[in-house]
Amino acid sequence: MNDELTTLAEAGAAAVVTAMATDLWQGTRDAVLRLFHRADRNRRPAIEAQLDGNAALVREAALPDDVRQALFGYWVLELTALLRRDPSCRDSLAHLATEVGAALPDARPASVRAQTNTAHDSGNVFAVQSGNLHVHKPAPSAPPPAPGGSVPSENPPT
Repeated sequence: MNDELTTLAEAGAAAVVTAMATDLWQGTRDAVLRLFHRADRNRRPAIEAQLDGNAALVREAALPDDVRQALFGYWVLELTALLRRDPSCRDSLAHLATEVGAALPDARPASVRAQTNTAHDSGNVFAVQSGNLHVHKPAPSAPPPAPGGSVPSENPPT
């Protein structure tokens, strides 16, 4: 259930931040405000101010997609909390995410990515989505200790 809520919140957050500073913004903004109004009328003014402030940041940014990416996590948290407080918002949020995703040009789809990485027994995980990852492992600086805790010497006793 938590994974389902998180995935839905991510889809909703992607729709919200992707719609900012586009022709879809006003309708998306109004739909989000209706969701929060239904769940908690006292939060509506704060959510409205946050939406308007975030949209202004995107609109005024030299790199709006970078701002959208930075805002995505915030809206995931807000929408996850909303869904936990009022699970009846699930269908409306899913509809909003689908509607915005369908209305976007192909070059800017609202997408949700999931990735799970696990390392066990002193293993390492190096992972990335939509980018590059360069791993440089330092060379070992000293030989490993010998059993018993002593460091082997280069000149064994003769």
